[in-house]
Amino acid sequence: MSPAAVPAVPRRRNVAVLTLAQALFMSVQGMAIATTPLAGYMLLGVDEKWLATLPIFLAHLGIMGTTIPASLLMAAIGRRAGFTLGALLGVAFGAVGCLALYRQSFPLLCLAALLQGMQAGFFWYFRLAAADSTEPAFRAKAISLVMAGGVAAGFIGPQVAKWAVDWLAPVMFAGVYVGMAGFSIAVLLLVQLLDIPRLSAAERAAGGRPLPAILRQPAYRVALASSVFGYAVMTLTMSATPLAMQACGFTFLDSASVIQMHIIGMFLPSFFTGHLIARFGVLTIIATGGVIEFAGVTANLAGIEFANFAVANVLVGLGWNFAYVGGSTLLTTTYAPAERAKVQASHDFTVYTATATSAALSGVLQAKAGWIVINLAAVPLMAVVVGAALWLMAHQRRVAVAPAE
Repeated sequence: MSPAAVPAVPRRRNVAVLTLAQALFMSVQGMAIATTPLAGYMLLGVDEKWLATLPIFLAHLGIMGTTIPASLLMAAIGRRAGFTLGALLGVAFGAVGCLALYRQSFPLLCLAALLQGMQAGFFWYFRLAAADSTEPAFRAKAISLVMAGGVAAGFIGPQVAKWAVDWLAPVMFAGVYVGMAGFSIAVLLLVQLLDIPRLSAAERAAGGRPLPAILRQPAYRVALASSVFGYAVMTLTMSATPLAMQACGFTFLDSASVIQMHIIGMFLPSFFTGHLIARFGVLTIIATGGVIEFAGVTANLAGIEFANFAVANVLVGLGWNFAYVGGSTLLTTTYAPAERAKVQASHDFTVYTATATSAALSGVLQAKAGWIVINLAAVPLMAVVVGAALWLMAHQRRVAVAPAE
């Protein structure tokens, strides 16, 4: 069934439900970002501390490995059933994480992080589920509104992590994982309210164009570059921030506050990103995102005061928002309904391959090379985002003025 055939009330309800689900999901993400590297650091021996971001890498690996099967599975069984499975994985993640802290087991913490990534592999489709269930003219705003759910997460997630860190004292951090399991249960209940139509039998049978033909489109390539490199920069710098702050003498509460500001910076712009895309064009917003992320890296390189970490994380979050929402919006212009599962899967798989690599490199670079090298490594990635957007602008102008044959 086409999005236009869906009545207006279910369309609006779907966007509202997905926005709330995104808020709960990103609360879990925020709690994990603030907690997992430090929990890993605590569980490791003196000569193993460089492995502290390994669980973050495994979380991204879980996303990477789940994106393709999640997309294809939801094409077969529907979005609601797929998101229900994702929520159950989240409950398991919280339970295993809590057990890891009780047993002081780093391998169990790694397993918990992998389950977290598998949950996210389903839940990162919230934005595209909203876009696919509405008319084309509203897609940018639908994506933006769902992503805006992360604003609440910026306040809720790290704040709950601060409260929960000693809930199960003397087992530090265990209470945070209980909180994350609770949020996943809330998502489980919420997604039962979704009413997103599945593809018709004729649409499923048609299949659409071969994937290689879709991937050759200039718009697809730029959408992918924006999402991949914009996200990689954010992951590279954000994953190492708690460890860098700890090395500079800051406390867990300090780093949790910075991650809180980072998440707000990631999602607060979503209230107007869709409007900016409609006003200035998606490619302008993508290029602007790359420039803003560069400003964030510059703030990190300028000093190691609390203000440097805070300003940098807000700017990197804002730049990520423009690059990721812009890339996701551009992606929706490259496929027909029958093609969306395979195109979305190819996009998100590539994105999370890059973020998994970035998360792995982040801990190694922080331990072996230092904070400055991490930020310098982000510079060429942002150049790709800006360059790709400018290239497609020029390409579209050439096509527009080319004489008709």
